[in-house]
Amino acid sequence: MKLHILPTALTLALGMVLAGCGGDKTPATDTKKEQSTQATQELAEKQEITINNGAEPESLDPHKVGGVPESNILRQMLVGLTTTDVNGKTVGGMATEWESADNKVWIFKLRDAKWSNGDPVTAHDFVYSFRRLVTPEIASPYATYLAGLKVVNAQDIVDGKTKPDMLGVKAIDDKTLEITLSEPVPYFPDALFHTSVSPVHQKTVETYGDKWTSVGNFVGNGAYTLKDWIVNERIVLERNKNYYDDANTTINQVTLLAIDSDTTDVTRYKAGEIDMTADALPPAQFKQLQSELGSEVKIQPKLCTYYYEFNHTKKPFDDVRVRKALSLAFDRETIAEKVVAQGQTPAYQFTPPSISGMKNYTPEWQAWDRAKRVEEAKKLLNEAGYNEQNPLKFELLYNTSESHKTIAVAADSIWKKDLGFVQITLNNQEWKTYLDTRRTQKHDVARGAWCADYNEPSTFLNTFLSTDSNNYGKYKSAEFDAIMQKTLGVEVTPEQRAELYSQAEGILDKDAATIFIYHYVSPRLVKPYVQGFMEVDPQNQWQVKDLKILKH
Repeated sequence: MKLHILPTALTLALGMVLAGCGGDKTPATDTKKEQSTQATQELAEKQEITINNGAEPESLDPHKVGGVPESNILRQMLVGLTTTDVNGKTVGGMATEWESADNKVWIFKLRDAKWSNGDPVTAHDFVYSFRRLVTPEIASPYATYLAGLKVVNAQDIVDGKTKPDMLGVKAIDDKTLEITLSEPVPYFPDALFHTSVSPVHQKTVETYGDKWTSVGNFVGNGAYTLKDWIVNERIVLERNKNYYDDANTTINQVTLLAIDSDTTDVTRYKAGEIDMTADALPPAQFKQLQSELGSEVKIQPKLCTYYYEFNHTKKPFDDVRVRKALSLAFDRETIAEKVVAQGQTPAYQFTPPSISGMKNYTPEWQAWDRAKRVEEAKKLLNEAGYNEQNPLKFELLYNTSESHKTIAVAADSIWKKDLGFVQITLNNQEWKTYLDTRRTQKHDVARGAWCADYNEPSTFLNTFLSTDSNNYGKYKSAEFDAIMQKTLGVEVTPEQRAELYSQAEGILDKDAATIFIYHYVSPRLVKPYVQGFMEVDPQNQWQVKDLKILKH
C-alpha cells in the first residue's frame, strides 16, 4: 500500500485544531428479513455490486486471519453454527436450534445444507474445523478464541499440552454437534457467528494445503464462492447455487476492492465505479459529503474501539509511569470531536459503553482538566528519567490509511506540544506487514482497533488476558486474569458480571495497559439503488445476501 500525503486543507485545519486544543431451548429457525425502509421497487436486470473493502486480505483461510477486511469477505462465503439478521440479532446458520441445561454442555442440531461442491455439511465438519483452529501448527490469530469461550481443553491444546482430538467438541451424528465447556457461558451461541469458527471443507484443505483458498479450489457453504482474485486489486465472488438459502438471495456477483485510500474510495464512488465505500470517510470531506450526498452518507453504530497499543515487552513501555504519562497527555477529545469528527466519542475504557451487559468505568483522571493531566504526565516522565536532556523516543506504527495517518500526525503534535521532550517517528506499513510487525512484537507503539465478535464485554476484555492470542502488546496481569475468570462463576448474576467487567476496566486503567482513544461509528457511502442496507446492526456485520440492486 502507498503512503498518502495529507490534503493541504486538512493539514491546515489540523494545525488550527491543535493550536486550540440460561437453560431454555432456543429456537433458531430462519427469521423473516426486516423490511427495508425503502419502498419495494423494480429490481435491476443486472444484480451485481462493487464494494470497497479497504485492504488486500491477509488470507481467505478463516483460521489464519483476524482482521476486519478478511472477515468482511469470509462472511459472504462461510456460515457458522449461528449467524445474524439485518439487525445484528443471533439467528440460525448451519444450526436450526440449540439447547443447554446448564450453559456448559451445548447441543446443536444442523440443517440440511451443502457445500458449494455439493457435499453435505455435517457435524464432523465442525469438529474438524474447531480442532484445526486450536492446532498450534496453524498458529491462528484466533487460536485462543475457543479457550476464551471455555471449550474444554482448548487452552491446553493451544499451549501444546494435549492433542487437538481432546477438544470438547463431538459429533453425535451427522446432524448433531455437542460442545462441552469447562465453565457456563450463557452467550456461547452468540459467539459462534465469528468467522474463525466457520467450518472449512476437510477434503479440500487436505488436498490443496495452503492453496485451498485459491480460485478454482475454494469450497464454501455460504451465499457466495470465489470466482476471481487479482492481488491488491479485487476479489470477485459469485452466487453459490448450493447455498441453503439461495432462493432468498438476489445479487449474483460481488466485487470487493482493496483500495486503502479513503480519498480514492470517495472519488471512485462519485464516478459510479463503487456502490458501497469502506467505512472510513476522509475527515476533511465529511461535512461536504453530508451536504452534497445527503442520505447516501450512512452512519452506523459500531462496537469498536480505536487505540494505541504499547509493546509491554520492550523498554521503556515495560514502565507503567511512561505508559501512564503518554495516556494522560493524550487529548482524546480533540481526536474524536475535531480530527475524525464523524460522531466518534472519546474512550476512557476499552469496552464501548453501548455494549450489552456492561457497567461502565470512569477513571478518576477523566474529570481533570488538560493542565492537570499534562502536569501529572510530565511528573511521571521525569520520575522515569525523561526530560529535555534525555527525551523519550519511540516509533508510532499504523497501517496505510489517510485517517490513521491524520490521527498519528495529530498524536505526534499533541505529545510534542504538551510534553516537549518527546520525539516520535511515524511508520506506516501495508496491512499484512503491519499485522506481522504487531504479532511478533517488533513495534514500540502501534495503532490498533478491536471490533466485537459478539455483543458482550468479554469479546473486548478477553484480548487482554495473558494467554490470549490477540494480545499483541503482551500485557500481563494476574489480577486482571483473575477478575475475568470470576465473570464465569456458576453463581454470578448478570449484574455481578457487569460489575466485574467494570473492575477489569479499572485494572487496565491502573496499569495504563493501552491508550484507548475513541469509540467508533461506521461512516460510509451507499448508493440509493442498493436496497436492504440497514444502519441498526451495532456489530456492522453486513451481508450481501440481504441486499438487492434496484433499477436505476
